[in-house]
Amino acid sequence: MEFHHVTVLLKETVEGVIKDPSGTYVDCTLGGAGHSTLLLSKLSSAGKLVGLDQDPLAIANARLKFKEDPRVFLVNRNFESLEESLQSLELLPVQGILFDLGVSSPQLDEAERGFSYMQDAELDMRMNPQNPISAKVIVNEWTPGQLSEILWKYGEEKWSKRIVEFIVNAREEGSIETTGELVDIIKKAIPAGARREGPHPAKRTFQALRIAVNDELGVLERTLDQVIRCLAPGGRVGVITFHSLEDRIVKEKMNSWLGRCSCPPSFPICQCNAKPLARLINRKPILPSSQEVEGNPRARSAKLRIAEKL
Repeated sequence: MEFHHVTVLLKETVEGVIKDPSGTYVDCTLGGAGHSTLLLSKLSSAGKLVGLDQDPLAIANARLKFKEDPRVFLVNRNFESLEESLQSLELLPVQGILFDLGVSSPQLDEAERGFSYMQDAELDMRMNPQNPISAKVIVNEWTPGQLSEILWKYGEEKWSKRIVEFIVNAREEGSIETTGELVDIIKKAIPAGARREGPHPAKRTFQALRIAVNDELGVLERTLDQVIRCLAPGGRVGVITFHSLEDRIVKEKMNSWLGRCSCPPSFPICQCNAKPLARLINRKPILPSSQEVEGNPRARSAKLRIAEKL
């Protein structure tokens, strides 16, 4: 199966991260290898590229695509293993790291992956097929309180409690097995007037389940803690986010690298010993152009933030 994915903010990300053509760069979200392909085209023969992805399909696609290129190192692991993977490859420190967060087009478009509310398939949503927690497990086995919390926290779904009430009632009749069944339950839970406005009524619930299944926000936060340690001085990190929860984590983490004092205003002398670790390349996030959004609607909510290690 071909892994085809339209890369978002391609030129802006690669040009923002790469400084030394002979350096080592890490694509933490290999996906369809769009960013990696452009990165490789700008590297010299001495440059290196490490591609990480927990999806075996993405790695298989990249192996075919880059099989003749000795500069490429592929790792079939979640990017939470960033520092450990680079240590094992003896490639620390690196000159650039990039993240393209969210779900790749093949994961959304292939019905059997269970990510899409537009196609009926088995409830799954696992980016890593070896993950023991699937959307089916969460929907059928988690407590009402746990379900309400993730729908509100990760989906910002205002009808979360009502949706959970309908899910609990439905699973008492039998296991909820497919995305289509879940969509029908959500549609029944949300009042008709609310369904007529805004995005698809199941969008927020499906986003929340996907984030919970893959622990996306926890993994992101833990990985960003590794980034500064992995970068060489002057090295850059670029992160593309697609929703406010991701972007808030990235923004706050990058701001924490600026070394601003976090002591209470009442302290006469700084006690936290804050030291700047990085600087922001752009004070505001880089957004896709109107032309890119027109050609790829999934780019609409993308934001790119870039920081440079001091």
